[in-house]
Amino acid sequence: MRLIDGYDAALFDLDGVLYLGPMAVPGAVAALQELDREQVRVLYVTNNAAREARVVIDQLRSLGYSADEHNVLTSAQVAAAALVEELPPGAKVLCAGSPNLAGLLERAGFEVVYAAADDPVAVIQGYHPKLDWRMLDEVSLAIQGGAKWYATNDDASRPTERGLVPGVGGAISVIRLVVGGEPTIFGKPHRPMLREAIRRSAASRPIFVGDRLDTDVSGANGAGIDSLLVFTGAHGKFDLVQAEPELRPTHIGAGVAALLDEPRPLNLTPDQVTCRDQTVRVESGRTVLAGGVPVTEDEQLDAVWAVAHLVWSRPELDYRETLESLTLVN
Repeated sequence: MRLIDGYDAALFDLDGVLYLGPMAVPGAVAALQELDREQVRVLYVTNNAAREARVVIDQLRSLGYSADEHNVLTSAQVAAAALVEELPPGAKVLCAGSPNLAGLLERAGFEVVYAAADDPVAVIQGYHPKLDWRMLDEVSLAIQGGAKWYATNDDASRPTERGLVPGVGGAISVIRLVVGGEPTIFGKPHRPMLREAIRRSAASRPIFVGDRLDTDVSGANGAGIDSLLVFTGAHGKFDLVQAEPELRPTHIGAGVAALLDEPRPLNLTPDQVTCRDQTVRVESGRTVLAGGVPVTEDEQLDAVWAVAHLVWSRPELDYRETLESLTLVN
């Protein structure tokens, strides 16, 4: 039985899962095409609020993915829809985000402004690659003047083909240092995004596939659904093993093609964990690979999964040397 066979829909993060910058993640297109052939319901769920959904759709299609306006959901869309329920019609909203976010707010009936002197009733922050520092001044002043504080998402970083770069979470942290408090946030891992994703998918048992523990996995756990952590983006094996309970995934895989493989079985005892042919045991307060370092990526992933479960049950264990030896896993 394959992993996907236990679910009726797959919800995918994009950056670091299906693509890195302009490039598809190796193996992801073929895996999604196989899911499409088997008529598995798919929804693309991204915290990236800078780009219009149409731009996201065009990129996905150009890389070989099947995408349309019905199966792409952005945090900017969720935020604009939520603000309609929270703010008066025609309210002034200071937009510290991209033209895409501003456009969605205008189409939702709000008056978009860019200065605290315009007396906005609310401020919303979203990722914008050309954000001017002076806009952060206006955000701070507007909040101090009584404006409600919102954000599309709070991702600290974004994976690209060149490495990790700052996300909108950095800009939010700047405002937090100045005014204190916390914004209302709509994107993953917060409830509005996952609630809307599950509603759109019309699924009763979806699985969320992502590369981040703090947004994708945390959001899935908060929504009460299973998750698959893939090692093609932001977080890796050390992040996994160090994860607190609310950040722990249901499954792991090298990439999204893991949906087409069997789930990783586990056999747990207090002093050792076995995942298929890989056993990790406790010796003198540290984890040890019983059969030596495995040679394939898939075997090393089995070992990582076994280490994670052993350390989660016994957090005092020293696991660093074991993980460092598993060089085929990020």
